[in-house]
Amino acid sequence: MALDGVALAFDYGGRRIGVAVGQAITGTATPLAVVSNGPQGPNWVEIDKLVKSWMPKALVVGLPITETGEDQPMTRASRAFGVELGARYQLPVHHQDERFSSRESEAEFKRLRQTGMARKKDAAMLDAAAAKRILERWLAGV
Repeated sequence: MALDGVALAFDYGGRRIGVAVGQAITGTATPLAVVSNGPQGPNWVEIDKLVKSWMPKALVVGLPITETGEDQPMTRASRAFGVELGARYQLPVHHQDERFSSRESEAEFKRLRQTGMARKKDAAMLDAAAAKRILERWLAGV
């Protein structure tokens, strides 16, 4: 599938959803935002703003599968979130294996903290950094 335009990626979590934006021409992505999630569901108002602002051609949702490649409860929740995204925005939704994306983002943040290039308050964007990694992996396969 060729991507002609921008894609938004989501790192779905029970309390927070990281969001990143990217495009296929460069194959790169940028952490964008962290949206709250909770018992009442995602903050759709914020997601609506991001979709309206960036006008993506595709949406990518990270799938938190186990290290052995099997589904777990959060995998099913991420798939359900992807179904809702597709229904709300009438856009194609793609799923991307997100194994190790959060760990990689945390390790990168730690390295940046040690070099003085990131501050403790920047940790709030870790979920968006994970979404960036998810999107770049997906873009590499487009």
